[in-house]
Amino acid sequence: MLNAPRIADLLLPFLGDAPVPPALYAQLQTYLELLLRWNARTNLTAVRNPEQIVTRHFGESLFAARVLREAVALDAAGAPPITLADVGSGAGFPGIPIKLFAPDVQLTLIESHNKKATFLREVLRALGLSHTVVHCGRAETWGHTAQIVTLRAVEKFEAVVPVAAGLVSAGGTLCLLIGEAQAATAASLLGTAWFVTGCVKIPESGGRMVWLAGRRESDGG
Repeated sequence: MLNAPRIADLLLPFLGDAPVPPALYAQLQTYLELLLRWNARTNLTAVRNPEQIVTRHFGESLFAARVLREAVALDAAGAPPITLADVGSGAGFPGIPIKLFAPDVQLTLIESHNKKATFLREVLRALGLSHTVVHCGRAETWGHTAQIVTLRAVEKFEAVVPVAAGLVSAGGTLCLLIGEAQAATAASLLGTAWFVTGCVKIPESGGRMVWLAGRRESDGG
């Protein structure tokens, strides 16, 4: 099993010298142990190698958190907590690592599969995360909006992106973890109410990026 120092080493390309909470790597170790245990009986991720889980799932998610911190002051001191909804959260990526990176974020994990939602609740209990809830249902049934909405590795990309965008509050940010080839499609799906604010390549990812779009304060209608 990977220990916290090894996890920290593996995440260095994604975090660099970004400041992180003191307990981050120990929390990720607990998260990893739970994920491996549950994955043996429930298909949470096709990636089975612990080091690959750290780099491909934790690393990508934490890199997104780092980009969001720089772009939208994810955890600005003295500011009201930012609300974030993670659509199709699955095993918790990128939502839970973002919460660990920026603990003041108020997080909703949206996951329609019961077993995955049960796993997410178990992770929240094990990590003692506050201001974090699981919505077991489709994103269309959530009934709220958030300042940041994240989306990663979902099927039916062209159908899900508009749904996720609909959950972003006015002036908020949509954060997609996608392949470079999907960027043009994402922009075309959103239309004129949106503007692209960032496209940052994820280290060691083979062409994946953190793609950010802002929702205008008014759609003009």
